[in-house]
Amino acid sequence: MNAAIFLEKRSNLFWILLGSLSVIFLGLVDYLTGYELSFSLFYLAPIALISWFKQRKFGLLVSVISAITWVAADYLGGNRYSNLTIFAWNMFIRLGFFVIVTLLLSALRDAYKKNQALARMDFVSGAVSASHFYDVARIEIERSARYKKPFTFAYIDLDNFKKVNDVLGHSTGDRVLRAVTEHVHGQIRLADTFARLGGDEFALLLPETDEDKAKSVIPRIHSILTEAMHEQGWEVTFSIGAVTYQQPPESVDEMVKLADGVMYTIKTNSKNGVAFHLYAV
Repeated sequence: MNAAIFLEKRSNLFWILLGSLSVIFLGLVDYLTGYELSFSLFYLAPIALISWFKQRKFGLLVSVISAITWVAADYLGGNRYSNLTIFAWNMFIRLGFFVIVTLLLSALRDAYKKNQALARMDFVSGAVSASHFYDVARIEIERSARYKKPFTFAYIDLDNFKKVNDVLGHSTGDRVLRAVTEHVHGQIRLADTFARLGGDEFALLLPETDEDKAKSVIPRIHSILTEAMHEQGWEVTFSIGAVTYQQPPESVDEMVKLADGVMYTIKTNSKNGVAFHLYAV
């Protein structure tokens, strides 16, 4: 687990304590070094950290605590202003600066999260994108090797999809792809991953799924997809090659290549079917 993931999973209490203690520590240092040395910028460290990893309201809370702490350190450190208005002005200027930083960072974080989510999704079909699928598949291969758990990977090819695009248009083709994703999502678990690899080719990754379970799930998905296409009048069928890995492959590319080969045995014969293969070293 990297540092970013570790920090993402920390509780609200953890962040409140971390932010408060950090600000108090900075305030103590600010007080001990006297008012002549400014520590204002250092207060931004806990503010920025919390604004990035937690909700905006926690960043604003730490901003207020930082402004109050600075005021206390400045006053107790012996700084005396000729006019109380100047003291109040400085306090509100610092608070405003802290708040602006919090709002900017939280907005940037929201945009970053949104872009991350968009990068993980295929816009046309609504399935997971190919790049994100490869990341998930690599993790599953490592997990399978560590915990000795089987998994199944299915390569799904849409038969006659090009004909739909050529005859009915690309908008109908896009509707077909979205319908495929919707119906598959209705049959799989949250732990499973359904992705569009490109064109009319999809991938289905089923963690902790042995051959018996795969032979129960995948034909059901094939049947539901076929029925859905028939109901819409789309002459699309499905060739599916499924490989159950009792031992993990060396790489995602090897995993995809083997399942693609199994699918191709269906594709070159009658099309519209499911073929299974057990991979065991």
